[in-house]
Amino acid sequence: MSNRPPLPPFTQETAIQKVRMAEDGWNGRNPEKVALAYTEDCLWRNRAEFVQGRAAIAELLTRKWTREQDYRLNKELWTHEGNRIAVRFAYEYHDDSGQWFRAYGNENWEFAADGLMARRLASINEAPIAAAERKFHWDLNGPRPADHPGLSHFGF
Repeated sequence: MSNRPPLPPFTQETAIQKVRMAEDGWNGRNPEKVALAYTEDCLWRNRAEFVQGRAAIAELLTRKWTREQDYRLNKELWTHEGNRIAVRFAYEYHDDSGQWFRAYGNENWEFAADGLMARRLASINEAPIAAAERKFHWDLNGPRPADHPGLSHFGF
């Protein structure tokens, strides 16, 4: 596979670009396509689950988005240095009973020289919310609009 720009080392601008690209990909909810952003042997920690490799990542995301319906994710750069980026995020979804949730978390990313993510460590907590408490309202068939507020706007 060819390079996946922007490439490390990241500047403030390219780190923000990488974060938004990841957010847009996840909001597309296509596990196989999202998995292509990671190295063949990428190491993941997602909550208490540890997986390695694109196939395992795609399987985890398939389970996730089957369970987490109408998923909408909002990411924000926390910091970056060299080939590493730290982000914070929140996402909203409902389960099959219609109960809405908001999850909050942090991710630490490490990239290979070709711009693919080689390691992703995620810590996530969630809480049930009422549908009226939702903050993320955009079309499920596309990315978060550029003018939709980010995490800092909501105080998340």
